[in-house]
Amino acid sequence: MNPEKYRNILIIKPSALGDIVHALPVLGALRAAFPEAKLTWLVRKEFAELLECTTGLDEILLFDRKGMGNWFYSPKGFRIFRDFAKKLKAGRYDLVLDLQGLCRSAIFAKMTGCSRRVGMTEARELAHLFYTEQVDRPTDSVHILDTYFAVLKTIGVDNPVPECPLKAPATAQEAIGQKMQQHALTPGEFVVLIPGSAHPYKCWPTERFAQLAERFHQQRDWPAVVVGTQSEQHYAETIKSAVSSPIIDFTGQTRIPELVALIEQAGAIVSNDTGPGHIAAATPTPTVILFGNTNPLRLGPYRRPECIVAIDSDSRGSEIKDTDPNHKIENITVDMTYEKIISLLKQ
Repeated sequence: MNPEKYRNILIIKPSALGDIVHALPVLGALRAAFPEAKLTWLVRKEFAELLECTTGLDEILLFDRKGMGNWFYSPKGFRIFRDFAKKLKAGRYDLVLDLQGLCRSAIFAKMTGCSRRVGMTEARELAHLFYTEQVDRPTDSVHILDTYFAVLKTIGVDNPVPECPLKAPATAQEAIGQKMQQHALTPGEFVVLIPGSAHPYKCWPTERFAQLAERFHQQRDWPAVVVGTQSEQHYAETIKSAVSSPIIDFTGQTRIPELVALIEQAGAIVSNDTGPGHIAAATPTPTVILFGNTNPLRLGPYRRPECIVAIDSDSRGSEIKDTDPNHKIENITVDMTYEKIISLLKQ
């Protein structure tokens, strides 16, 4: 495959936040392989700010899922959908990679009119009907990034580097710097806790986050900063009420670039399996992510077992999620988690 062939490439990976983080190395690999190409990423508008923390991307194509969700009976929704369809067609892409693997994302690929639309064999909802090529998952790995790398190999990109580090823009760094000054936070000397998740089965008991915060304060004299969405503020309140150590509540106060900036300044991150935790794992800050019944072999930090806290983390098979009661996140202890993050800090 001639690397000079592709000049205008569209990556389709609109959601969710953690899944977009997993796909970011595709961006770095494409930029290295096609340095002169225009690279565009189709993403839901609520996650677009994450891409502002990357390098190598030329354009962000916003997908307003909420706005066009009722396009077939709402005049406003129809206009949003019509304008979006025009943008897809006007892109004149010569390569489209659908990394979402759902019917809707595959239809978006088809709507571009591009003659080469590559998707995954494991795509769902009859998405394969809209691809010109499908790529199988590698037989020697279950991690989703290796499937993405197989997609890259199909288009002539061999040996991609499995990383695409995040870096907060200057404005976000300044905003977080001011917040840190207000709360007397010293760079590298506080732990960030991410106790929320969109799925309850992914949530480690909040009282254990509280116990972990207390231990960090007792052993290292570090305060804890709790982050999350505004709707997750109750986690911070529960942690505060359970400990005597300092807890700083940043829930609902950080946009995605500011979250990246905060993580860059932290000494350590402890997170459930959720988007902000995977963002943390894409920075140099020592990070551990707790996994319950979600398979860390498939969706954990890529080839970084030192960042994973889970029961039987290396023997889960290939399924995204299992129902084994032994794997429940409640079975993870505070000792397991603390020892894991301390081992990272020692490194």
